[in-house]
Amino acid sequence: MQRVTLSVDDDLLATLDRHMKKHRYASRSEALRDILRDAAAREALDAGPAGKEEGFCIATLAYVYDHETRDLGRRLTQAQHKHHDLQVATLHVHLDHDSCLEVSVLRGPVKAVRAMADETVSQRGVRHGQLHLVPAELDTKRHSHGGRGGGGHDHIHA
Repeated sequence: MQRVTLSVDDDLLATLDRHMKKHRYASRSEALRDILRDAAAREALDAGPAGKEEGFCIATLAYVYDHETRDLGRRLTQAQHKHHDLQVATLHVHLDHDSCLEVSVLRGPVKAVRAMADETVSQRGVRHGQLHLVPAELDTKRHSHGGRGGGGHDHIHA
């Protein structure tokens, strides 16, 4: 680990100290390390290995929608099936008589995940949508699952 000296103005230091206290960091160093990790993760998601948003991610897409909007449920289900390769799981919650919350766990290329999120939250009747991306390494190791009666298979996880 390297030790660095950092010069900041009083207002910025006060901001760091508030952030540190709010999130209960033990030190300014821990707070700054997390801030820098977050910046590195955003950079990795934006650029990807070739600088063209080609990175791999895991993500959550949370959105609130009016289930009474004409054909919205059908359109959302169609979009989920269209992107079945990105879908890991979806949680559906009835908030009140008219509103539903869905939280989808997604995994795949950043560009594809963002496109699916945009397609979902831009639907008429979707009121709020938030995509949270986390960079992930693509596991390209081949392994096998043993099945009953020798019915296992080899594959690569993407």
